[in-house]
Amino acid sequence: MGAKKMNKKGFVAAGLMLSLAIAGCSSNDGGGSADNGNGADGNEPKEKANISSAIYDRGSVPAAEGSIEDNRWTRWLSENGPANVTFTAVPRWESEDKYNTLLASGSAPDLLFEYSPAIRNIWYQQKQLLPLDELIEEHSTSYKAMLEDYPALRKAGTLDDGKLYYFGRLNEVVPNRAVLIRKDWLDKLGLEYPKTTEELYEVAKAFRTEDPDGNGKDDTYGLAVSGNSTRTLDQIFQKMGFVLRDDEIVYAWDSFEEEASFMKRLYEEGIIDRDFLNDKNGENARQDFVTGKLGIYPVLLNWKTFTTNEYKTLKDNVPDAEIIPIPYPESRAGAFTPTFANPVQMTAAINRGADNPEAVMAYVDFLIEPSTGQTLKYGVEGEHYEMGENGCPVALDNDKTEQVGYTVDLQMLMTAPYVLEGKCGMESEFNPEVPLEQEGLDLFHQGLEAYIDLDRPYSEITISEHMPQMPKELQTTLGETNKTIGDLYSKAIVSGSNYTVQQALEEAQKVFQNGMGPEAEAWLKDWYANNKDTAFLAEDLYAVIREQQGIDK
Repeated sequence: MGAKKMNKKGFVAAGLMLSLAIAGCSSNDGGGSADNGNGADGNEPKEKANISSAIYDRGSVPAAEGSIEDNRWTRWLSENGPANVTFTAVPRWESEDKYNTLLASGSAPDLLFEYSPAIRNIWYQQKQLLPLDELIEEHSTSYKAMLEDYPALRKAGTLDDGKLYYFGRLNEVVPNRAVLIRKDWLDKLGLEYPKTTEELYEVAKAFRTEDPDGNGKDDTYGLAVSGNSTRTLDQIFQKMGFVLRDDEIVYAWDSFEEEASFMKRLYEEGIIDRDFLNDKNGENARQDFVTGKLGIYPVLLNWKTFTTNEYKTLKDNVPDAEIIPIPYPESRAGAFTPTFANPVQMTAAINRGADNPEAVMAYVDFLIEPSTGQTLKYGVEGEHYEMGENGCPVALDNDKTEQVGYTVDLQMLMTAPYVLEGKCGMESEFNPEVPLEQEGLDLFHQGLEAYIDLDRPYSEITISEHMPQMPKELQTTLGETNKTIGDLYSKAIVSGSNYTVQQALEEAQKVFQNGMGPEAEAWLKDWYANNKDTAFLAEDLYAVIREQQGIDK
């Protein structure tokens, strides 16, 4: 499926003009130094405002580059942007605690960056955020144009009081999960890929018992069920807890029962690794796959990264191995599409205590310009990258590669060029001149073909980042309830006749009743009834996919 080229000429043209301005200048830090109105017409330089911004600290900045708060690219932003920016480091995996401390002490930066909807929701509930509607209307140029061109941005950033609080970016929508199967094993055993969960069982059993690798040993597994494979299987069966059926939110008890029964059969017949419960991060399953001992691999993946890691290792170990992604097999609940990349990702907000929101807004406008994002992602043309024949940046193989590898979190408002211009998407990351990458590109195309089937429903209510945030007490209690239900599910799988699926189901329903399950269900039903016309739901995701892929409704 080809990409549909978007007609967003105004926004792209603005980015091109800024790119030309930056390209005409240089600095010792490797970035440009634009005029910024500093006396080009003979007038006195205009003094820049001072603002502050959060930035994630992943501990990934090379020593020669400085710190996450002070490096060539943070300096570049102040030199080339509309404001002098002071950065506050926020540990990536401890952001909630750090932000709590900053906000409580009144020292939080003006511009807050955070991926987690749960954390941002706490800021909203505590009234720490500045509503953005009036600020954007009166003081924005580029982001205001983005909202007009892409209304989903406003929809996703607007909260239950009807006001806009979050800035976001637009991403290329690709499937983030897949079911990969050894096609060479299918061919050897004369089988077709499974189209239902019953056929999934039959094929997995054959892969376990019929020596598909032909080595005469009983050393293959049919299906991975640990780590990230667990969530993929949950989507196949729609064992997602609360789901949307017949325009109503319900708890999917039937899916709990069906998947547990399926898993119990696999476990008791030895079709899966019986130590799967201890393989919490899925590393054992990954090793089984890359060493050629696993037939069906449900996986969470980035297609390029998978190609250069797991797929490469598999081919090194088993040169004749052939894999294909297959559509989710149909369960009793239906035939679903997998997780897709979030097309409208909220990443930033303005601190209500910001001294100069107008300057922060101007900085946001600067960050979302395509030329800014390209510089932060790829560096300086001719020094860090060159433009390829497809019009997309290609990193230069030189001693300066480490100068740009740590800038990912400066790009949290960067919209994908694929969305704006219809180019430089994930496909462009593959080099077809390298045989392995051509095979990876073929896999990616097969994945699009297998999973962009919009006649199938999405297994979840919406992309997880757009799910509503329940009140904290309800969320906490429900989390504990879900953990207990998950333990009962696992117990039923491994306990044989001593503990049946039906026993687990009955006990889980009691836990649900006593663990605020009904209250959570009522809250979600009420939320859906009141917000289904304004919330970003699966139908909005599908609308974005249709636009990006050029699919007629």
